[in-house]
This record gives sequence, C-alpha cells and structure tokens, in this order.
Amino acid sequence: MARISGVDLPKDKRIIVGLTYVYGIGPSSSKKILAQAGIDEKIRVKDLSDDQEAAIRKVIEESFRVEGDLRGEINLNIKRLMDIGCYRGLRHRKGLPVRGQKTKTNARTRKGGKKTVANKKKATK
Repeated sequence: MARISGVDLPKDKRIIVGLTYVYGIGPSSSKKILAQAGIDEKIRVKDLSDDQEAAIRKVIEESFRVEGDLRGEINLNIKRLMDIGCYRGLRHRKGLPVRGQKTKTNARTRKGGKKTVANKKKATK
C-alpha cells in the first residue's frame, strides 16, 4: 500500500484517483503530478514501483502544499482575517456565511441547528 504525505492510498484504485485522497490534491492537481513524474494515469496504486512512488513524493514535496501544511495555512489565513477585523473576518467570527449568501432562510450549515424563538402572547380584549 502506497503512503504519500501520511495518507494510505487505496490500492485497487487508479493512481490518478488515489492521489485525490490526499488533502489538497484534486483531479487536476493529480494529473499534473503524474505528468511531471512521468507516470501513466491508468496504472493502479498496487502496481506502482518504489521508484515511481518516490518520484510522486518528490513532485508533491517540491511544488505542492498538502495535508497539515495546507490546513495550517488556511487556518492562519482565517485567523488573520479575524484579527484585522475585516468583513470576512467578522463573518467567520460570528459563524455566518462569508461569501454573500442570504441568511434569512438557509445558511443552516454555518449557523448550526434551528433555535426556536417563542412568540409573544397576544393581549386579550
């Protein structure tokens, strides 16, 4: 089983799909990595030789930020936005959508579960 950037790649899948299991590598990045390493996209992970595995690791180390480094960078960017007090930072701080989505309805993923608010009782005549 190939282990790249601390992630075990599924051995029965093609290498182009297997690389996408690494955080920060999608289908297009996977294609670029394999092109730079000179490896066929259709080869299965279990059929990789040690030299091919090393070539993939080298390409990823040289030109991509993945897994823990990428997560850390993203968290630092969000923290920086919150520290400087810009609009996007305030939205992150409040746990609301950042990219202009409406919040009157929807936005449940960012806001969490519904919080029921009781109605005021009407005065009787």
